Amino acid sequence: MRKQIPNIVTLLNLFSGCIAIVMAFQGNFKAVVLWVAAAALFDFLDGLAARLLKSYSPIGKELDSLADVVSFGVAPAAAVFILLRDYSLIPGYLEPLHPLLPYLAFFIPVFGAYRLAKFNIDKRQTTSFLGLPIPSNGLFWISYCYGMTGVAAGNEYIFYLTAGLIILMSLLMISEIPMFSLKIKELAFKGNEKQILLVVLMILFVAFLGIAGAAWGIVAYILLSISTYHKDVK
Repeated sequence: MRKQIPNIVTLLNLFSGCIAIVMAFQGNFKAVVLWVAAAALFDFLDGLAARLLKSYSPIGKELDSLADVVSFGVAPAAAVFILLRDYSLIPGYLEPLHPLLPYLAFFIPVFGAYRLAKFNIDKRQTTSFLGLPIPSNGLFWISYCYGMTGVAAGNEYIFYLTAGLIILMSLLMISEIPMFSLKIKELAFKGNEKQILLVVLMILFVAFLGIAGAAWGIVAYILLSISTYHKDVK
């Protein structure tokens, strides 16, 4: 039974993601944020439990990917779908395509699933990542949707922004751009500078902008990773 504890925690991640999908289709973006945040917490705890209990297993790895594609792929995509369908002002010349345009959102889980499959067979991604991790992408989108519901209906440029970000963030997930791990292995500042700076930035963004600030925190994570990468190359 002890070996199944990490798997149970992973399934709680999946369960939270399923509820987030329901909340998204009900247009309750605040609940989506809460349930995806719960999924992210369980996603962290299952790895912690596996390390503490020394109960790694092949099935645990597969379950983790299956849960992540639901909680951080399908659930955020459902929120983006509703944002585009019910809350976004579509440019006049695209109005005939309005029923189809919300389906752009499902590029998010499609590229997310590919990113997870790529990650599972890539032995280079042990202490850092290549491409944007799907949990980070998912957290960006739920925060973005929450922040945009009040303004998307009054500005057609929000539609262009959303569509462009869907493409950009999806490509970032499957890119070869190095992204630093968010895990802090030792309780020391040295070696964890980027992680600590990101935590401080995330707290500041959320403190000043509310839930929508989390999206800016993910943007900061991407920019920090890219800037560090260029410094390493030089």
